[in-house]
Amino acid sequence: MMNILALDTCTESCSAALLYEGEVFEQVEMTQRGHSDLILGMMDGLFRQAGASISAIDTVVFGRGPGSFTGVRVGVGVAQGIAFARDIPVIPVSTLLAVAQGAADKLDSDFIAVAMDARMGEIYCASYQRINGIVELLGSERVCPPEQFTPHSEQQWMGVGTGWGEYNDVLRENFAASVVDVAVAHYPNAAVMIKLAKIEAEAGRMLAAEQALPVYLRDNVAKKKGEQKK
Repeated sequence: MMNILALDTCTESCSAALLYEGEVFEQVEMTQRGHSDLILGMMDGLFRQAGASISAIDTVVFGRGPGSFTGVRVGVGVAQGIAFARDIPVIPVSTLLAVAQGAADKLDSDFIAVAMDARMGEIYCASYQRINGIVELLGSERVCPPEQFTPHSEQQWMGVGTGWGEYNDVLRENFAASVVDVAVAHYPNAAVMIKLAKIEAEAGRMLAAEQALPVYLRDNVAKKKGEQKK
């Protein structure tokens, strides 16, 4: 039985979870800044709750993005540091995938259209289908203006994520009768990432610490202020 530590600092919902001897412990806190200090404190709290130490961990799971540029870097850096120190593998999990899985579990939906606010007038988005309880990516993840996110196929979609709050009118117009409902307050979550990571671990899809890489989707992560859309 694997003991797994999961961390996600990619969005304003900072979370950590620990799977220890078959039991999941988790902490979640909303914050706009200070992710690095917060996630380290969460980790300490989880180990205290579980009566365990970091030496018990077999692998580290981390939210690999997309999300806040600084937040993504924090999560990758902390996960990589632990993995190097303990000489254990890492498992990256897409934040969009985690949002979709969490929504599918809570809302009992099979077709999930995730849109996360990416600022600069854009969204991070992707479409997913739930198969045997686990969501799978349809097409690709991308960053684009909300006008360009349209239904992947002729299904009834659940619109999920902060992008649906920020660009509700545009996205509802894009999806029209294809969207059955919208749930804005869904974020990536470390406990959900453990569920997804267990599948990767069982399939042997784990990476060495040096292969822990962020996925930003956006190349111009540091647009000059004058270039940013208000």
